[in-house]
Amino acid sequence: MAKTPAQRIKKHGASAAVPQHHLPAVINPSTTRTPQKAQSNSSLILIAGVVASLFLFWYVHLLTLNQLTQLSGGLPMPDSLLGGFDRGFVEQLRSAMDGDARGQLNYVHKTAGTLFPLIFGFTWLLLIGTNVARKPLRWALWAVPLLFAGVRLWGNAAIDAMMAADTLDGGQVALASGLTVAGWALLVLSLVVGAAAVFLGRKTPAARARASGSAQA
Repeated sequence: MAKTPAQRIKKHGASAAVPQHHLPAVINPSTTRTPQKAQSNSSLILIAGVVASLFLFWYVHLLTLNQLTQLSGGLPMPDSLLGGFDRGFVEQLRSAMDGDARGQLNYVHKTAGTLFPLIFGFTWLLLIGTNVARKPLRWALWAVPLLFAGVRLWGNAAIDAMMAADTLDGGQVALASGLTVAGWALLVLSLVVGAAAVFLGRKTPAARARASGSAQA
């Protein structure tokens, strides 16, 4: 019968040969992740986010809000007015739209009107984060889509409150109009910021390659 390590040490002293036991390394093939694979996953999420944002923008502004003009005597919805609106327009719109029509506008705001700024904002955060390496610049660019999402959601709520109010208030109109204009401006600025982030992301590897080439020379 084979002796245990303790029995060998007791019989032969410090010169006893004690076999060493090593646990096999734990290998989990599912955890292998290269930078190229991570970049590929990020690109797939970005593409899906851009496609979803384009679809929701088309659905909200080019389809649904345009169809609601059939319930307002041809008057456009407040969300569609890039330059804002005044109290006279809102009074006209409220007179033309009954309770059911206002309820449909509210429903659009709570569904696709909420999803669009959230998905767009998340997609642009990822776009900027994957292309801009410098942290201060990245946070500065992130502020634009974050502001857009917040302003657009606040604008939806302000328009719904304005349309549902028993008595129209000038302050409500001014707030809803200002948020609508700010939302459109921030959307355009977000597109510019996204294009700048993509440009920076392409420029950085090229600059590194030139620096590496000059160092080797």
